[in-house]
Amino acid sequence: MTEITDTTEVPEPGGSSEGKKPRKGGKRAKKGPLARLALFYRQIIAELRKVVWPTRQQLSTYTSVVIVFVIIIIALVFVIDYGLTEVMKHVFG
Repeated sequence: MTEITDTTEVPEPGGSSEGKKPRKGGKRAKKGPLARLALFYRQIIAELRKVVWPTRQQLSTYTSVVIVFVIIIIALVFVIDYGLTEVMKHVFG
């Protein structure tokens, strides 16, 4: 029986190894830190190119909707807070 950890198989003492070498990190471990950082930034740019960016009109519409929603929520919280404050004034004098 073998015990499996994150990326390395560790055989039990006395068990058969079946001729397989344990993996040690895959392809990423073979590159230096600067090469991995460069790969990371290349992948970021590749993903950003896949993004469907909104038009100026869509962006202003989305922004307006968010601002109106936030104002409504602020008003709702204010009304609830003010109502509870008035109830507490009446209850506790």
